[in-house]
Amino acid sequence: MPSTDLQRAHDRSLRRDLPTELPPDAGRAATGILIVLLAQLMLVLDATVVNVALPRVATDLSFGPASLSWVLNGYALAFGGLLLLGGRIGDVFGRRRTFVTGLAMFTLFSLLGGLAPSAGLLVAARAGQGIGAALAAPSVLALLTTSAPDEAARNRALALFAAVSSGGGTLGLLLGGLLTDVGSWRWTLFINVPIGIAVLATVRRFVDETPRRPGRFDVVGAIAATGAAVSIVWALIGAPDHGWLSARTLGFAASGLVLLGVLALTETRIAHPLLRPALLRSRRRLAGLAIMAGIVAAQFSMFYLVVQFLQRELGFGPLASGLAFLPLTIGIFAMSRVTPRVLAAIGPVAMLVIGSVGLTASFGWLSMLDSHSSYAVGILGPMLLNGLSAGLCFLPVQVTVLAGVEPEHAGAASGLLQTMQQLGGAIGLAVIASVYAANAVPGEFLPGVHQAFLASATLAGLAVLAALALAVRRAAPAPALD
Repeated sequence: MPSTDLQRAHDRSLRRDLPTELPPDAGRAATGILIVLLAQLMLVLDATVVNVALPRVATDLSFGPASLSWVLNGYALAFGGLLLLGGRIGDVFGRRRTFVTGLAMFTLFSLLGGLAPSAGLLVAARAGQGIGAALAAPSVLALLTTSAPDEAARNRALALFAAVSSGGGTLGLLLGGLLTDVGSWRWTLFINVPIGIAVLATVRRFVDETPRRPGRFDVVGAIAATGAAVSIVWALIGAPDHGWLSARTLGFAASGLVLLGVLALTETRIAHPLLRPALLRSRRRLAGLAIMAGIVAAQFSMFYLVVQFLQRELGFGPLASGLAFLPLTIGIFAMSRVTPRVLAAIGPVAMLVIGSVGLTASFGWLSMLDSHSSYAVGILGPMLLNGLSAGLCFLPVQVTVLAGVEPEHAGAASGLLQTMQQLGGAIGLAVIASVYAANAVPGEFLPGVHQAFLASATLAGLAVLAALALAVRRAAPAPALD
């Protein structure tokens, strides 16, 4: 047979092996995936979109140096404290139903936050957004995978999810700056309303419900976890005004410790715990969680203090402030492209040690800011170092925390990691804001900045110690665990 005939026969064989048409519901499935991804983008945006507007918010609603942190912490505490419960509710009542309920709450409280006439009502609205996000966010991945008609579509959806999650934070800074510059800080919250309404109006048509699973809820555990975090943060933030040994500070701190005890007792005695005790028996996993908490806790100073320095000391507008954070994002993105190869070459422990040391150095560098510092000299270098170092840490932390977890418990371990991110960030911001407020001078920004960035460096240093503990444990043979 001539070679051309052989080629034609080969081409016909290939065509027979390929699908001749898309699945009948491919268009509906693709639309459903885009709808869910749009909601995920909104949730990711909200973590950063308000940040560049903080100086305007402080001026309009008369926030103090420490109380301003509640604009971020109100969201983070509610989100992190209820995240695991939100995932459990989705399992029992159905992912789409829980997603819709959470998104409706998130949209409503976004509107109320944009209309808030006082500081207290804005913080309450941000907490309401966090509750809605805790219900909606755990369902996103489940709805993406169940909406995809085949394995290829599922992989594309997961790739898009990763892109939206990693790029949404940067887009939030830029969008928040633009909205605040051309309109008002209130539009950083109003922007969620039309997006939320559009998703709510279409999701039931294009996204199927997931099967329900019988079970109970660990409401006591959820209340104890959230209450403990709120009490500790409240004690830290109020300490500069009321005193570290005041009855108020000690009372809230004691309440937080008691609630942590209630949480620990509850989780070991009920059939459906919020936190699976078995996941916390691995010292390696505990070290990974501690590293994540330390890193995120320290990172909050970038968005809380650097934003204010750019606007109050250097005169940047909100949009320029958002653009000024691009080196941080570029550093994280660039490092994320090579971390799989670095992980294969040197392993997760070495990456965590190097990355956490780099983060600690970046905050030490920022602590030298003064009235003569410019963006190019005082901010650009440490911001780029910070981004590269953070990008070096994220993948090995996930590998460390998820290593050895059975497939049926991978979701619980992942949820635990996300919870540590949110609560670690909230408590870290409370520490940083408290240290800053204790050294602040009314009407001035720079007094207190040196001490606050050193506090960030200390939090990152705790991550260094946890990473070094992993290195020591790796070098020495570990005793067998029961």
